[in-house]
Amino acid sequence: MLALAAAYYGAAKVGQTLRYTASVSAIWPPAGLGIAALYLWGLRWWPGVLLGELVVNGHLLVDDSIPLGSLLGQQTGNMAEIIVGALLLRRLIGPNAAMDRVEQLGGMLLALGVATAISATVGTVSMVAGGVVDVSGATTFWRTWWLGDTSGGLVVLPLMLAWARHPIGAWRRVRTWEGAAVIAGITALSIAVFSTDEPVRYAVFPALIWAAFRVGPPGATLSIAITAGVAIGVTAHDVGAFSKQPIDHRTLITQLYIWVAASTTLFLSAVVSERERASRELAEARRTEGARAVEERRRIARDLHDSVSQALFSTVLHARTAQKALAQEGGSPSGPVGRALDTIADLTRSVQGEIRSLIFELRRDPVHDGLVAAFARHSFGLGAPDGLAIDVRGPESRLALSQQVETQLFAIGREALANVVRHAGATVAHVRVEAQREQVIVEIHDNGRGFDPAGGHPGHFGLDSMRSRAAEVGGRVTIASAPGSGTVVRVRDPAEADRI
Repeated sequence: MLALAAAYYGAAKVGQTLRYTASVSAIWPPAGLGIAALYLWGLRWWPGVLLGELVVNGHLLVDDSIPLGSLLGQQTGNMAEIIVGALLLRRLIGPNAAMDRVEQLGGMLLALGVATAISATVGTVSMVAGGVVDVSGATTFWRTWWLGDTSGGLVVLPLMLAWARHPIGAWRRVRTWEGAAVIAGITALSIAVFSTDEPVRYAVFPALIWAAFRVGPPGATLSIAITAGVAIGVTAHDVGAFSKQPIDHRTLITQLYIWVAASTTLFLSAVVSERERASRELAEARRTEGARAVEERRRIARDLHDSVSQALFSTVLHARTAQKALAQEGGSPSGPVGRALDTIADLTRSVQGEIRSLIFELRRDPVHDGLVAAFARHSFGLGAPDGLAIDVRGPESRLALSQQVETQLFAIGREALANVVRHAGATVAHVRVEAQREQVIVEIHDNGRGFDPAGGHPGHFGLDSMRSRAAEVGGRVTIASAPGSGTVVRVRDPAEADRI
């Protein structure tokens, strides 16, 4: 409780560096701190907030600058603001929000706007009733109070929520060379633009956008706090263009600047976080889909072994039984019936062999020993009947790719080789697998007749399949060909999210 009261008092002193009146500051950070504390740790911490309020406003009671009734009304409005804000936050965004979703930011803005309106309304009514503020100036007074509390909440509340859930993870995200550069750049830019009288206040926005895109909510909220702190501190020391304005204008433009900077940065950060989360979920879905595909292949292999394979075996036995019966009855094995039985037996044995090979391939992962080895095994004897020589080259060590990516790359290369065998009329084909720093390249090059990629191709369905498979793992297929000059099929896969 004492620590919370001390933090509340410190936040109030920061806000009081730029006052509008004796009891109203241009920005009121304690509003965000109190709401965040009760939202994160529970309403039972309200006495700490109340103690901080009493310490902050105690001098107003001692020097009689504000009537006791008005001061009590102000205290009541401030406490109602904190409690209602925390309750609305829990209702609108749920517990443990990290400010990394757009709907969370929308809920936070609604909760903050309603809660601060309560404080501004109760406080303004109390000040008017006590004669501190004239009725004619009540509207401006209310606006200043509401914008001040809301601006303070926009600075402190997202900062605490973004860091409270996983403080170590948040620190690691900011504790990078880029994170340090972002913070240093924002600090330097903020000091530079607020220390001059030139109208360049929004030159800090590129740095805030940089923070939103690269260091997530932890870095974005910290950047907002730095920008707001510099703006208030410099303006409070009568430096910069804001300080040249009358007090009411100075207060308003400072509040609006913080509003625009905070809301823009927070929403950009949330959108980027949602995109990153969607990418991670998509990669996880692909890995799960790959595991399910393997299990489905094994199920099909079991079904083929238990049904089709056994039926074919029974067919061979029945054919042999019929041949023996034909011989016992004096029939000629070379007659029409005998030849038909021999043909049935031969065809059935041939199908048995194909089914065994299919079951073997279904049970075994085609890239179980690596992508290059899979291409070498598949290419062996593939083009022999047509006089096609296939050369496979690639790293000797296995690539650090997930099974899903390797399987899709192998399927694309296998389809490309099938097109070479069926349509190209080539004598030589080269399969090249290359692992670069940020991508993996699979290239199939033949010296066949080529074709016009824009004018269609007999294997166009296979080309569509290759492009679809590449898109599933975030890759891209390019085809370079022309009539009489062969064909090059190249697959580029960044595979960063799918590396093992």
